[in-house]
Amino acid sequence: MPAESPSPEPPLWRRAASLALAFAFVAGVFTFAFSTIGYKWNWGQVWGYRALFVRGWLATVVLSAISLVMSCLIGVILALLRRAPFLPARYLARIYVETIRGTPLLVQLLIFYYVVAHSFDLENRYVVGVLTLSVFSGAYISEVIRAGIESIGASQLESARAIGLTTGQTYRYVIFPQAIRQILPPLAGQFASLIKDSSLLSIIGINELALNAQDVSSYTYSNFESYIPLALGYLVLTLPISLWTQSLERRNRFET
Repeated sequence: MPAESPSPEPPLWRRAASLALAFAFVAGVFTFAFSTIGYKWNWGQVWGYRALFVRGWLATVVLSAISLVMSCLIGVILALLRRAPFLPARYLARIYVETIRGTPLLVQLLIFYYVVAHSFDLENRYVVGVLTLSVFSGAYISEVIRAGIESIGASQLESARAIGLTTGQTYRYVIFPQAIRQILPPLAGQFASLIKDSSLLSIIGINELALNAQDVSSYTYSNFESYIPLALGYLVLTLPISLWTQSLERRNRFET
């Protein structure tokens, strides 16, 4: 039977109307929920601390951006080590990944900051926070990359060796171009998780968005008014990543 052709994309006006309807539904649900508890909004006091929110949001952007780059580097190195012929390196990478993935980030932050960093005389909490977040997320990214690499058929690797490609050329021209299509969706999810996990850096006293929102809440006793901007601030950072990744998926999709 002939393959079914993909359904045509709806016109722009229809997509815009559907999106507006979905937003209206979500807004209606939350409006009804807050009306049932009789909550009295107090945005005036929170607005006075808007500069504190902006500084915290900018700090979150910088910390997350640096951690994203470092965690990707760590993930690639670990994924390659997991496939290395040198067994001690392979087992070391496996111990690292399983230990990091099996323990909470909160515990890792406390141990890295109060034990490991102290033993190396590293007192800068921002550096420790970025390193810990990168180490944590790098373990997850390495598994995403490794799964993408191992999804490539063995016949393609044998063909690459048969035409004389080196290991580096095989990864560059054969493995990575195909693996990227497999790893983009879970990689985007991990990037978004990393940004949200940066809120735990407040545990070691880093003045990012979550800690500043907690401070505003304690100053004004306006909990919802303090934490709703917190949620929106993270959404502004994670939504573009999701949209960008979907765009890359469409550009890298091939017919099978």
